[in-house]
Amino acid sequence: MMVTRRKVLKSLVGLAAGVSAAEGWRRPALAAKKDPRWEKAIRRGLDWVARTQSPIRGNWTAGNYPTAMTALAGTALIGSGSTTVQGPYAKNIRRAVDFLLSKSRTNGLIGDPQSDNRYTYGHGFSMLFLSQVLGEEQDEETRQMLVENLARAVDFSCQAQTSAGGWGYVSAKDGSDFDEGSTTITQVQGLRGCRNAGIPVVGEAIERAKKYIYECKNQDGGISYSSRNRGSSRPAITAAALAALYNAGDYDSEYVPQMLEYCKKTLSNIADQTHSYGHWHYTYLYYAQVMYRQGAGEWNAFRDRLYDRIVAEQNDEGYWTGNIGPIYVTACNLIMLQLDKAILPIYQR
Repeated sequence: MMVTRRKVLKSLVGLAAGVSAAEGWRRPALAAKKDPRWEKAIRRGLDWVARTQSPIRGNWTAGNYPTAMTALAGTALIGSGSTTVQGPYAKNIRRAVDFLLSKSRTNGLIGDPQSDNRYTYGHGFSMLFLSQVLGEEQDEETRQMLVENLARAVDFSCQAQTSAGGWGYVSAKDGSDFDEGSTTITQVQGLRGCRNAGIPVVGEAIERAKKYIYECKNQDGGISYSSRNRGSSRPAITAAALAALYNAGDYDSEYVPQMLEYCKKTLSNIADQTHSYGHWHYTYLYYAQVMYRQGAGEWNAFRDRLYDRIVAEQNDEGYWTGNIGPIYVTACNLIMLQLDKAILPIYQR
Protein backbone atom coordinates (compact mmCIF):
# COMPACT_ATOMS: atom_id res chain seq x y z
CA MET A 1 0.00 0.00 0.00
CA MET A 2 1.33 3.44 -0.91
CA VAL A 3 2.19 5.57 2.11
CA THR A 4 0.46 8.94 1.95
CA ARG A 5 2.41 12.20 2.17
CA ARG A 6 0.49 13.09 5.34
CA LYS A 7 1.61 9.87 7.04
CA VAL A 8 5.19 10.46 5.97
CA LEU A 9 5.14 14.01 7.33
CA LYS A 10 3.51 12.82 10.56
CA SER A 11 6.30 10.31 11.02
CA LEU A 12 8.83 13.08 10.38
CA VAL A 13 7.28 15.15 13.16
CA GLY A 14 7.84 12.28 15.56
CA LEU A 15 11.32 11.66 14.20
CA ALA A 16 12.27 15.30 14.60
CA ALA A 17 11.06 15.24 18.19
CA GLY A 18 13.14 12.14 18.87
CA VAL A 19 16.24 13.61 17.27
CA SER A 20 15.96 16.82 19.28
CA ALA A 21 15.61 14.91 22.53
CA ALA A 22 18.46 12.57 21.70
CA GLU A 23 20.88 15.30 20.72
CA GLY A 24 20.20 17.52 23.72
CA TRP A 25 18.85 20.61 21.99
CA ARG A 26 19.41 23.85 23.86
CA ARG A 27 21.70 22.14 26.37
CA PRO A 28 25.15 23.75 26.46
CA ALA A 29 27.83 21.21 25.67
CA LEU A 30 30.46 22.99 27.74
CA ALA A 31 30.45 25.70 30.35
CA ALA A 32 31.53 28.93 28.70
CA LYS A 33 33.80 31.53 30.16
CA LYS A 34 31.64 34.45 31.24
CA ASP A 35 33.39 37.77 30.91
CA PRO A 36 31.02 40.44 32.33
CA ARG A 37 31.80 42.76 29.42
CA TRP A 38 30.88 40.11 26.88
CA GLU A 39 27.68 39.20 28.68
CA LYS A 40 26.66 42.84 28.90
CA ALA A 41 27.31 43.35 25.20
CA ILE A 42 25.24 40.27 24.34
CA ARG A 43 22.31 41.39 26.47
CA ARG A 44 22.34 44.92 25.05
CA GLY A 45 22.60 43.60 21.51
CA LEU A 46 19.78 41.10 21.93
CA ASP A 47 17.56 43.76 23.50
CA TRP A 48 18.20 46.05 20.53
CA VAL A 49 17.35 43.26 18.09
CA ALA A 50 14.10 42.59 19.96
CA ARG A 51 13.17 46.29 20.01
CA THR A 52 13.72 46.78 16.29
CA GLN A 53 11.58 43.88 15.08
CA SER A 54 8.69 45.06 12.93
CA PRO A 55 5.63 45.22 15.22
CA ILE A 56 3.35 44.42 12.29
CA ARG A 57 5.13 41.81 10.18
CA GLY A 58 7.60 40.38 12.67
CA ASN A 59 10.61 40.80 10.43
CA TRP A 60 13.85 42.75 10.22
CA THR A 61 15.42 43.99 7.02
CA ALA A 62 18.43 45.62 5.41
CA GLY A 63 18.15 46.52 1.76
CA ASN A 64 15.80 44.11 0.02
CA TYR A 65 16.63 41.15 2.22
CA PRO A 66 13.90 40.76 4.85
CA THR A 67 14.00 36.96 4.71
CA ALA A 68 17.75 36.67 5.21
CA MET A 69 17.85 39.35 7.89
CA THR A 70 14.93 37.85 9.81
CA ALA A 71 16.52 34.40 9.77
CA LEU A 72 19.87 35.78 10.97
CA ALA A 73 18.26 37.92 13.68
CA GLY A 74 16.20 34.94 14.81
CA THR A 75 19.32 32.78 14.97
CA ALA A 76 20.99 35.38 17.18
CA LEU A 77 17.98 35.32 19.52
CA ILE A 78 17.75 31.54 19.84
CA GLY A 79 21.50 31.46 20.41
CA SER A 80 20.75 32.97 23.81
CA GLY A 81 18.67 29.97 24.86
CA SER A 82 15.25 31.52 24.31
CA THR A 83 12.74 29.44 22.36
CA THR A 84 9.31 30.12 20.90
CA VAL A 85 7.74 29.34 24.27
CA GLN A 86 10.21 30.40 26.94
CA GLY A 87 12.86 32.98 27.62
CA PRO A 88 12.90 36.80 27.32
CA TYR A 89 12.82 36.70 23.51
CA ALA A 90 10.18 34.02 23.03
CA LYS A 91 7.60 36.36 21.48
CA ASN A 92 10.17 37.78 19.07
CA ILE A 93 11.25 34.32 17.97
CA ARG A 94 7.65 33.20 17.50
CA ARG A 95 6.91 36.21 15.30
CA ALA A 96 10.07 35.62 13.28
CA VAL A 97 9.00 32.01 12.70
CA ASP A 98 5.54 33.15 11.62
CA PHE A 99 7.02 35.68 9.20
CA LEU A 100 9.32 33.14 7.55
CA LEU A 101 6.57 30.54 7.29
CA SER A 102 4.45 33.19 5.58
CA LYS A 103 7.25 33.54 3.02
CA SER A 104 7.34 29.83 2.27
CA ARG A 105 6.10 29.22 -1.27
CA THR A 106 4.45 26.14 -2.75
CA ASN A 107 7.65 25.24 -4.62
CA GLY A 108 9.59 25.20 -1.33
CA LEU A 109 11.42 28.51 -1.66
CA ILE A 110 11.42 30.60 1.51
CA GLY A 111 11.60 34.12 0.17
CA ASP A 112 10.35 36.41 -2.56
CA PRO A 113 12.03 36.04 -5.97
CA GLN A 114 10.21 39.13 -7.25
CA SER A 115 11.92 41.53 -4.84
CA ASP A 116 15.08 39.63 -3.87
CA ASN A 117 17.61 38.94 -6.62
CA ARG A 118 19.76 36.90 -4.21
CA TYR A 119 17.06 34.79 -2.65
CA THR A 120 19.18 31.72 -1.96
CA TYR A 121 20.82 33.53 0.98
CA GLY A 122 17.47 34.02 2.68
CA HIS A 123 16.41 30.50 1.83
CA GLY A 124 19.56 28.95 3.32
CA PHE A 125 19.56 31.09 6.46
CA SER A 126 15.85 30.31 6.93
CA MET A 127 16.43 26.56 6.72
CA LEU A 128 19.15 26.94 9.33
CA PHE A 129 17.06 29.04 11.72
CA LEU A 130 13.83 27.07 11.39
CA SER A 131 15.61 23.73 11.76
CA GLN A 132 17.06 24.91 15.08
CA VAL A 133 13.62 26.10 16.20
CA LEU A 134 12.04 22.76 15.30
CA GLY A 135 13.94 20.95 18.02
CA GLU A 136 12.26 22.98 20.77
CA GLU A 137 8.80 23.52 19.27
CA GLN A 138 6.17 22.09 21.60
CA ASP A 139 3.00 22.92 19.72
CA GLU A 140 2.10 19.92 17.55
CA GLU A 141 0.38 21.97 14.85
CA THR A 142 3.34 24.33 14.54
CA ARG A 143 5.75 21.39 14.47
CA GLN A 144 3.74 19.93 11.62
CA MET A 145 3.95 23.22 9.73
CA LEU A 146 7.69 23.45 10.32
CA VAL A 147 8.30 19.89 9.13
CA GLU A 148 6.18 20.38 6.01
CA ASN A 149 7.81 23.68 5.10
CA LEU A 150 11.33 22.47 5.80
CA ALA A 151 10.76 19.30 3.78
CA ARG A 152 9.70 21.44 0.81
CA ALA A 153 12.59 23.84 1.42
CA VAL A 154 15.09 20.98 1.29
CA ASP A 155 13.58 19.76 -1.98
CA PHE A 156 13.81 23.25 -3.46
CA SER A 157 17.43 23.62 -2.40
CA CYS A 158 18.42 20.29 -3.91
CA GLN A 159 16.63 21.17 -7.16
CA ALA A 160 18.37 24.58 -7.20
CA GLN A 161 21.85 23.04 -7.11
CA THR A 162 23.96 23.68 -10.21
CA SER A 163 25.49 21.07 -12.47
CA ALA A 164 28.88 21.79 -10.83
CA GLY A 165 27.44 20.99 -7.40
CA GLY A 166 27.27 24.51 -5.98
CA TRP A 167 24.58 27.16 -5.72
CA GLY A 168 24.27 30.69 -7.05
CA TYR A 169 22.40 33.75 -5.89
CA VAL A 170 19.27 32.20 -7.39
CA SER A 171 18.40 28.66 -8.47
CA ALA A 172 20.38 26.99 -11.24
CA LYS A 173 17.37 27.34 -13.52
CA ASP A 174 16.89 31.06 -12.79
CA GLY A 175 20.60 31.86 -12.84
CA SER A 176 21.85 30.08 -15.96
CA ASP A 177 23.60 27.44 -13.82
CA PHE A 178 25.89 30.02 -12.18
CA ASP A 179 27.37 29.16 -8.78
CA GLU A 180 29.56 30.87 -6.19
CA GLY A 181 31.06 30.02 -2.83
CA SER A 182 29.15 32.07 -0.28
CA THR A 183 25.67 30.96 -1.35
CA THR A 184 26.88 27.37 -1.58
CA ILE A 185 27.98 27.49 2.06
CA THR A 186 24.61 28.95 3.09
CA GLN A 187 22.79 26.05 1.48
CA VAL A 188 25.09 23.40 2.95
CA GLN A 189 24.63 24.73 6.49
CA GLY A 190 20.88 25.01 6.03
CA LEU A 191 20.61 21.47 4.67
CA ARG A 192 22.77 20.14 7.47
CA GLY A 193 20.62 21.89 10.05
CA CYS A 194 17.56 20.25 8.53
CA ARG A 195 19.15 16.82 8.49
CA ASN A 196 20.15 17.20 12.15
CA ALA A 197 16.53 18.08 12.96
CA GLY A 198 15.24 14.90 11.32
CA ILE A 199 14.30 16.28 7.90
CA PRO A 200 15.46 13.88 5.15
CA VAL A 201 18.18 15.34 2.92
CA VAL A 202 19.42 13.50 -0.14
CA GLY A 203 23.00 12.56 0.63
CA GLU A 204 24.04 13.10 -2.96
CA ALA A 205 23.34 16.84 -2.70
CA ILE A 206 25.79 17.19 0.22
CA GLU A 207 28.40 15.01 -1.46
CA ARG A 208 28.19 17.04 -4.67
CA ALA A 209 28.56 20.24 -2.65
CA LYS A 210 31.67 18.90 -0.90
CA LYS A 211 33.13 17.89 -4.24
CA TYR A 212 32.36 21.38 -5.56
CA ILE A 213 34.27 22.99 -2.69
CA TYR A 214 37.28 20.75 -3.20
CA GLU A 215 37.33 21.40 -6.93
CA CYS A 216 37.41 25.14 -6.22
CA LYS A 217 40.49 24.71 -4.01
CA ASN A 218 43.71 26.27 -5.25
CA GLN A 219 47.28 25.16 -4.62
CA ASP A 220 47.68 27.55 -1.69
CA GLY A 221 44.72 25.90 0.10
CA GLY A 222 42.31 28.75 -0.51
CA ILE A 223 38.92 28.47 -2.20
CA SER A 224 37.99 30.40 -5.34
CA TYR A 225 34.95 32.63 -5.61
CA SER A 226 33.28 30.39 -8.19
CA SER A 227 33.84 27.24 -10.21
CA ARG A 228 33.96 29.57 -13.22
CA ASN A 229 36.57 31.83 -11.66
CA ARG A 230 39.27 29.60 -10.26
CA GLY A 231 42.80 30.58 -9.37
CA SER A 232 42.21 33.51 -7.02
CA SER A 233 41.76 32.37 -3.43
CA ARG A 234 39.30 34.14 -1.14
CA PRO A 235 40.01 33.91 2.60
CA ALA A 236 36.39 34.71 3.50
CA ILE A 237 34.96 31.99 1.29
CA THR A 238 37.64 29.55 2.42
CA ALA A 239 36.66 30.07 6.06
CA ALA A 240 32.99 29.67 5.21
CA ALA A 241 33.70 26.53 3.17
CA LEU A 242 35.67 25.01 6.02
CA ALA A 243 32.84 25.72 8.47
CA ALA A 244 30.38 24.07 6.09
CA LEU A 245 32.62 21.03 5.68
CA TYR A 246 32.79 20.67 9.46
CA ASN A 247 28.98 20.88 9.57
CA ALA A 248 28.88 18.12 6.98
CA GLY A 249 31.11 15.97 9.17
CA ASP A 250 34.09 16.17 6.82
CA TYR A 251 36.92 16.66 9.33
CA ASP A 252 39.35 14.15 7.92
CA SER A 253 39.47 15.02 4.24
CA GLU A 254 42.97 15.30 2.80
CA TYR A 255 42.14 18.89 1.79
CA VAL A 256 40.95 20.19 5.16
CA PRO A 257 44.38 20.70 6.81
CA GLN A 258 45.60 22.80 3.89
CA MET A 259 42.44 24.90 3.93
CA LEU A 260 42.77 25.40 7.68
CA GLU A 261 46.41 26.43 7.36
CA TYR A 262 45.48 28.93 4.65
CA CYS A 263 42.80 30.44 6.92
CA LYS A 264 45.14 30.71 9.87
CA LYS A 265 47.74 32.40 7.71
CA THR A 266 45.36 34.99 6.28
CA LEU A 267 42.80 35.54 9.06
CA SER A 268 44.56 35.19 12.41
CA ASN A 269 45.14 38.95 12.58
CA ILE A 270 41.65 40.06 13.60
CA ALA A 271 42.47 43.74 13.11
CA ASP A 272 43.42 43.17 9.46
CA GLN A 273 40.66 44.15 7.01
CA THR A 274 42.68 43.26 3.90
CA HIS A 275 41.39 39.76 3.32
CA SER A 276 37.70 40.25 4.08
CA TYR A 277 36.84 41.99 0.79
CA GLY A 278 34.73 44.49 2.71
CA HIS A 279 32.82 41.73 4.53
CA TRP A 280 34.69 41.44 7.82
CA HIS A 281 31.67 40.25 9.78
CA TYR A 282 30.78 37.60 7.21
CA THR A 283 34.38 36.38 7.24
CA TYR A 284 34.68 36.08 11.00
CA LEU A 285 31.17 34.71 11.46
CA TYR A 286 32.48 31.59 9.74
CA TYR A 287 36.11 31.70 10.83
CA ALA A 288 34.96 31.88 14.45
CA GLN A 289 33.03 28.64 13.88
CA VAL A 290 36.16 27.07 12.43
CA MET A 291 38.32 28.12 15.36
CA TYR A 292 35.68 27.04 17.88
CA ARG A 293 35.81 23.54 16.41
CA GLN A 294 39.58 23.41 17.03
CA GLY A 295 39.00 23.03 20.76
CA ALA A 296 39.70 25.17 23.79
CA GLY A 297 43.45 25.33 23.28
CA GLU A 298 43.25 27.34 20.06
CA TRP A 299 39.78 28.79 20.53
CA ASN A 300 40.25 30.56 23.83
CA ALA A 301 43.08 32.85 22.75
CA PHE A 302 41.39 33.63 19.45
CA ARG A 303 38.03 34.17 21.16
CA ASP A 304 39.41 36.67 23.64
CA ARG A 305 40.85 38.86 20.88
CA LEU A 306 37.74 38.52 18.71
CA TYR A 307 35.26 39.26 21.47
CA ASP A 308 37.26 42.20 22.78
CA ARG A 309 37.21 43.80 19.35
CA ILE A 310 33.49 43.20 18.88
CA VAL A 311 32.62 44.59 22.30
CA ALA A 312 34.77 47.68 21.73
CA GLU A 313 32.85 48.48 18.52
CA GLN A 314 29.35 48.27 19.99
CA ASN A 315 27.61 51.64 20.21
CA ASP A 316 25.67 53.09 23.12
CA GLU A 317 22.31 51.82 21.83
CA GLY A 318 23.49 48.24 21.74
CA TYR A 319 23.93 47.62 18.02
CA TRP A 320 26.83 47.54 15.59
CA THR A 321 27.20 49.19 12.18
CA GLY A 322 28.95 48.09 9.02
CA ASN A 323 28.49 46.62 5.59
CA ILE A 324 24.88 45.78 4.54
CA GLY A 325 23.18 47.24 7.64
CA PRO A 326 22.97 47.30 11.46
CA ILE A 327 20.72 44.26 11.82
CA TYR A 328 23.07 42.16 9.69
CA VAL A 329 26.22 43.22 11.54
CA THR A 330 24.54 42.97 14.94
CA ALA A 331 23.16 39.49 14.24
CA CYS A 332 26.56 38.25 13.01
CA ASN A 333 28.31 39.66 16.07
CA LEU A 334 25.78 38.16 18.47
CA ILE A 335 26.05 34.73 16.87
CA MET A 336 29.84 34.92 17.28
CA LEU A 337 29.62 36.16 20.86
CA GLN A 338 27.31 33.27 21.79
CA LEU A 339 29.27 30.40 20.22
CA ASP A 340 30.76 29.64 23.61
CA LYS A 341 27.29 29.07 25.04
CA ALA A 342 27.10 25.96 22.83
CA ILE A 343 23.31 26.11 22.69
CA LEU A 344 22.60 25.64 18.97
CA PRO A 345 23.45 22.14 17.70
CA ILE A 346 24.64 23.42 14.32
CA TYR A 347 27.49 25.33 15.99
CA GLN A 348 28.45 22.79 18.66
CA ARG A 349 31.72 20.93 18.68
